[in-house]
Amino acid sequence: MMKKNLFLSMVALMMGCNVICAQKSIVILYENDAHCGIDGYTKIAGLRDAINRSDTAYAAAVCCGDFLQGNTTGAISKGQYIADILRQMDYHALTLGNHEFDYGVPRMLQLLEQTGIPVVCANLYEAGEPQPLFAPYVIHEYGHKKVAYVGACTPETMILEGYSFYDTNGILLYDLKPKAFYQLIQRAVDKARAEGADYVVLLSHVGETPQSMGISSYRLVNHTRGIDVVLDGHSHEIIENARIKNLDGKEITVTQTGTQFANVGKLVITPDGHCTTHLIKSKDIPYENAKITATVDSIHKMVKAVTSEVVAHSDYTLVVSDENDQWIVRGEETNAGDLVADAYRYAMKADIGLENGGGIRNDIHAGDITYGDIIGMLPYDNTLRRISVTAEQLKQMLTRCTALVPVLDGNFPQCSGLRFTIHSKSHRVSDIEIQRVDGSYAPIDMQRTYSVALTNYNHEGGGFFDCFKKCVVLQESSLRYYEALSDYLRNVLGGTTGRSYAKPQGRIKIIDD
Repeated sequence: MMKKNLFLSMVALMMGCNVICAQKSIVILYENDAHCGIDGYTKIAGLRDAINRSDTAYAAAVCCGDFLQGNTTGAISKGQYIADILRQMDYHALTLGNHEFDYGVPRMLQLLEQTGIPVVCANLYEAGEPQPLFAPYVIHEYGHKKVAYVGACTPETMILEGYSFYDTNGILLYDLKPKAFYQLIQRAVDKARAEGADYVVLLSHVGETPQSMGISSYRLVNHTRGIDVVLDGHSHEIIENARIKNLDGKEITVTQTGTQFANVGKLVITPDGHCTTHLIKSKDIPYENAKITATVDSIHKMVKAVTSEVVAHSDYTLVVSDENDQWIVRGEETNAGDLVADAYRYAMKADIGLENGGGIRNDIHAGDITYGDIIGMLPYDNTLRRISVTAEQLKQMLTRCTALVPVLDGNFPQCSGLRFTIHSKSHRVSDIEIQRVDGSYAPIDMQRTYSVALTNYNHEGGGFFDCFKKCVVLQESSLRYYEALSDYLRNVLGGTTGRSYAKPQGRIKIIDD
């Protein structure tokens, strides 16, 4: 109890108030990119509840997107377990991340309705409709002050999760309005101000690094006015309080907590209107919400029942991220990428196996590999296909999907049966070679077509920047991509990763020229 009281006293001091102040500050706790890291929910709820009980401030909590998918918990329930937790969270608002669209819009809408949380997104429209699908903002009153939460989802989602935005004939179903993005956010801010909002907090799932459409949260601030603070997500960065100039030259705070509850963010708005942001490591929060803890524990038991079977053993980690939790699989060859691509090529009897780095989500650490570990690495509902790709199409894909190196990008291709060189400054690829049956490599034949094993997502859903969307399907499989990896580990490798995957196999070379 002493530890908890000391922690809460420290929080109160950071809020610039004490228990006897007549006017209370507003504390808004925030998280982004939880990606099914469900243990963190009880921490953020517990801290919010403790602040409210102490009567030192008005406390609330919000979510900045990417919560429905990211590991086994989301994959085996198609987001249902996450909705079950969110229904108890009493968030005052949430906005959408790109991965909320992974199961399609109908499933997303079904799950969001179950949560009972106000969803805000100023730039998501059903095609042809004049009004957005969700409210652009919601206003909550804390004491005598009104805070508007405006929502923004990265338009890049239309590429990353393209299957949710277009039908099989390429007809637009939903639109995140990339060309009007900044204007739509400004319109929502202006309306919230006109409705009496004293403060405008942007719940953003955009990210600091400009991606394929050139949009970023920093540029969003540059193009707008009237936003007090940007609580951001998408790029998984840990940013306590970057200061970015808005359209009027005023410095606006942009902040992000990382991913999977590495931190809980804390925005404090003092009675005189001063805004500060801090990050608190989740492991240092001594509070929990008993009801949410019980729900999370129950979900862990259900997941364990499905995923505890041991499939294989590895003497080393299958690497997706580095020691700073950066997804290096999105910018260089890793042993995990080699293994996954090999599994695809074997399962589909193809010349080449390909997976985008964004589809490989979590490391598998040294030791026994369970079925749950495999689903955690490959958590989506993707199935495998074999398609026919011309040499020219393959070269174009490799060039486009490596053009951002050394910036990490989810379209970066992990490969099997193929090796090539990336020139990071001239943004080109060279020395493309295809593996022969005997294991040796030969230069690509630009007059040939090759069979490629990949997921349905990377064929027609948005992966690899749609480079293969028009390629002919040679074989359609119902085999899910995590099932292919499980089968490969169990039946081809004999239940062990052996020595061959201890490190990357030299398929992708990066030259700084």
